[in-house]
Amino acid sequence: MTREDMLAALMAQAQGSGADLITLRAIVEESSELGADRVLDRLGLDDENAQGDIDELRDLLEAWRVAKTSAWKAVVDWVVRGAMALLLIGIAMRLGMPGIFR
Repeated sequence: MTREDMLAALMAQAQGSGADLITLRAIVEESSELGADRVLDRLGLDDENAQGDIDELRDLLEAWRVAKTSAWKAVVDWVVRGAMALLLIGIAMRLGMPGIFR
């Protein structure tokens, strides 16, 4: 008996017997599992390689986050270095050392 058949049988039982709490709970559990299976099938994650695919996607996402963070740190580092170089040039000019830059 497939899940679809089981769900149909539970629905018929619930309709015929007045639907007690246990029957309704079983209907909800079976229908949610069936829905989850359909979603996984539509996403292409219903085979034995699905867990490996998900793990690879998570690793790729983590690598992207690390690369993005590293890039921002590098940009901030270069901006700070540029500001410090301009500050040192300004101090040197104030102290009357323009001959250093020739």
